[in-house]
Amino acid sequence: MEANFSIAYIERCSKETETMIANESSSFLNQSITYLKVHKSEFIYVESVLFDDIGVEGISLEADDVFGTYDVMLGLKLQKKYDKLLREYLNSSLDGEHSKFDLMFSQDDGLWDLNFALNYIAGYKEDMSISDAFSLIHQFLLNLVKAVKKPTN
Repeated sequence: MEANFSIAYIERCSKETETMIANESSSFLNQSITYLKVHKSEFIYVESVLFDDIGVEGISLEADDVFGTYDVMLGLKLQKKYDKLLREYLNSSLDGEHSKFDLMFSQDDGLWDLNFALNYIAGYKEDMSISDAFSLIHQFLLNLVKAVKKPTN
């Protein structure tokens, strides 16, 4: 299932100041993900109603200067009790040679701060569009939340 981001809120932002450079239309997402490697000082922030069901307000995507990966950053609304299941799912589902993810629970806002490399998700392609990248991220997070909240019998 491909997620439709036609009504998403999309910003291009400065990595250094986190200020918005431009508000973009959904057509911006048709560009290759390599846009982020060409514009290394920018990140893309997307909010969508598609994220509501998975407990995510918005997702940021940027090119990592050190590892050359595409970093996904978000806050995940899940209870702290899911710590072990979250880590198990991320360890088994992300396939990479470097640190696979960063996960930390924030008591202040009750969110998991989650960062991981898009490159380590099955289905990632270097030449994919930004829209396809966000669809892949959405599907990955949907599967993560379903796996973590699955009732154990």
